[in-house]
Amino acid sequence: MGFGHIAVGTVQRYTFCPPASGPHNAVTGFAPISPLRQIYGPDDTVAPQQWIHNLEHGALVVLYSCKDGCPDDAAKQQLQQFFDDFPASPLCNIAPHLLSPVVARFDEMSTKYAAVVWDRILLLDTFDQAKILAFFNQWGERTNREKQPSCTTPGSTASPQAGTSPGVSESPSPSAGTSPSVEPSASPSPS
Repeated sequence: MGFGHIAVGTVQRYTFCPPASGPHNAVTGFAPISPLRQIYGPDDTVAPQQWIHNLEHGALVVLYSCKDGCPDDAAKQQLQQFFDDFPASPLCNIAPHLLSPVVARFDEMSTKYAAVVWDRILLLDTFDQAKILAFFNQWGERTNREKQPSCTTPGSTASPQAGTSPGVSESPSPSAGTSPSVEPSASPSPS
């Protein structure tokens, strides 16, 4: 799906929805977007072209949809608790809120929630912190194109090719040593 930088305002259609890689913005103060602030709310404007840049550097992006109504107060509290308690990254031990997590609204997906790392998507009908953390521990900092300078990942191989498709993971294994159940999306929705 590519990985080049595009100008802010460029209309970009992605093969998979939500997108897990592809052309994105690279403008200081705009993209990558800052996870230092709190959760991006329903009225904040955050485009995939912004958070895909975060993915390229190994970040976890957690998306929620307001298509059929925004998360209720209990769900908002779960998202906030997840954000507040987020651990250091699984391989590079990057402190929370420097790169991850980015939590933002994205209405164009088929589920209420999604967790995304570079070239990997976990679709969820309900918010499940344990599944999201297991997904991040399994895939975080392993598939992204641009590695952190002070971090080497075990088994690092060449970056994914431009034509690769992101995997959709149904249930990530909590153990990073086991083979994941990964399959391409049967009916990807362009976004």
